[in-house]
Amino acid sequence: MSNQVLLWSMLILPWLTLFFMPKENIKRWMPIALFSALTSVLAVELGENLGWFIYGETAYPLRTPSYIIFGLNIVITMWLFNFLYGRFWRYIIIDTVLNFGFIYLFHVYFLGSRGLFHEVGITPLQNALIVTFDGVLAYGYQMWQEGIFARSEIKSASYSSNLQPAATKPLPEDQDNEKSE
Repeated sequence: MSNQVLLWSMLILPWLTLFFMPKENIKRWMPIALFSALTSVLAVELGENLGWFIYGETAYPLRTPSYIIFGLNIVITMWLFNFLYGRFWRYIIIDTVLNFGFIYLFHVYFLGSRGLFHEVGITPLQNALIVTFDGVLAYGYQMWQEGIFARSEIKSASYSSNLQPAATKPLPEDQDNEKSE
């Protein structure tokens, strides 16, 4: 398999897994996925400019390692939050294990052997710790983002469907819509 086919498949195929995620959950987790992509782009730019790593080839005609950021990163973030949000320590443990596996097995061994990625001024351990910090930052962002939602009065079996925009909060019972004279 050519490197270009591999890179483009890593960009497109993860998105196909979202057919198995409920539509409401996709809408709920997309902001955190985009935040994660933004912070990853910043980390990649920083790493390339500081000479920490070199990407040997990108998905033509794109210049960034978009196959990781806009494919794997966004979709895996959505799946992680879908299953683990609300369980911080479980999220941290699983995210850390996935990050170390991704950096050591995928980046260093698989992509490195194909000439697609090389760590130059950073160790795989440092890289994995940076990516794990990014996961903690993303979790904090999602906690902050939850503040824009208000719990619905109606109880639901689905965690995400009982959230509403804060503007739909009911008024307190002692407050009336009309001003009293």
